Amino acid sequence: MEQDSDLEFPDGGWRAWSVVLGSWCAMVPSFGLMNTIGVFEAWLADHQLRDYSKASIGWIFSLYTFFLYFGSIQVGPLFDAHGLAPLLIPGCVGLVASLMIFSVAEEYYQFMLGFSVLGGISSSMVFTPSVACISHWFLRRRALATGIAATAGGIGGIIFPVLISNLADNLGFPWAIRIIGFISAAFCFLSVALLRTRIPFNSAQKGTIDIKTLKDLRFSLLTAAIVLIDFALLIPLTYLPSYAQSRGLKDSLSYNLSSILNAASIVGRIVPGYFADQFGRFNVMIITTFICSVFIFALWLPSQSNQAAIVAFAVLFGFSSGTAISLSPVCIAQISKTEDFGKRYGITYFFVSIGTLVAIPIAGEVLNIQTSTMGQDDYTGLIILCGLVYFCACVFFILSRGVNVGWRMKVF
Repeated sequence: MEQDSDLEFPDGGWRAWSVVLGSWCAMVPSFGLMNTIGVFEAWLADHQLRDYSKASIGWIFSLYTFFLYFGSIQVGPLFDAHGLAPLLIPGCVGLVASLMIFSVAEEYYQFMLGFSVLGGISSSMVFTPSVACISHWFLRRRALATGIAATAGGIGGIIFPVLISNLADNLGFPWAIRIIGFISAAFCFLSVALLRTRIPFNSAQKGTIDIKTLKDLRFSLLTAAIVLIDFALLIPLTYLPSYAQSRGLKDSLSYNLSSILNAASIVGRIVPGYFADQFGRFNVMIITTFICSVFIFALWLPSQSNQAAIVAFAVLFGFSSGTAISLSPVCIAQISKTEDFGKRYGITYFFVSIGTLVAIPIAGEVLNIQTSTMGQDDYTGLIILCGLVYFCACVFFILSRGVNVGWRMKVF
């Protein structure tokens, strides 16, 4: 049941679609960086931080995603209460600054403070309002609009790895990161110019966190599903390039697997978004989440050194996993009032932040344990963990849908 049927939404028109463009511009740097962490992890493991374990390096990017999502619990209510500018502009400045620090970092703590902490918090201040703005302008076509905006993360995940792989050898890694910083600054400027809110601020909320929202069973079940799906998604994003390297694929192809996966996810954010508006947002999430678990067990797990199988997994998983980013916020909005969306989004992604904080290190420890046992890199346990978590996410999406509308087949 839609919670905003008593409000009128443009659901189109130049102003509404310009907000989608602004949201897209905001997500290119903020979410594009998260989709590039596999390349960052592989590069640092071979260069600046080659004396550190994969699990230790994983904490750098796990902490980045933690702050990206953790900040939402405060950014969301502040957006509902005070609007866009107090969050977006400082976030854009901090995001660009974090990349410039990343470009000159050499020590472990410098990557932690400059990229993980400053970059993660700043990205949250950019990403969360850009998603919430779309819910001010779209209702009936919200999934499609959010899916289009969310393709930006895939675009960033294509552009940034390609820039690193092509520029790092010629200009050096620091200048490759600085160029990414300049590109991010341009997209941030456009997002500030285009993003606008429409529905009056919820001043009664006063920017506070309301954890009592979790008493709503349908919302708490949905939150659990989104936590699990984001936990599982980070594992292939982070470890697929290094998995390919360990199986004998060339470094250039291994790095470009992130670009291949993200390119497929672009289509996987638009097409399912269109069908979600027609056949139900929860229904599409259930189907795509189950398909992801099938691809992990049936394709990634047995692929070994089969180059075709690894590339096929990157394409098929990339397409089916795109809904984790594009439809999760839409599912939250579907069971929330628009003026409370920021608050509910923030609470959900507070718990997501905890999941993403431990996802990469847990996967890294599983990898380290099996590697020390087998005497060589063994990703079997890591892949099984990823597939099982995806399957559990599917179960929680089913339970949340059942609590909302019952167990009969219908559009929801």
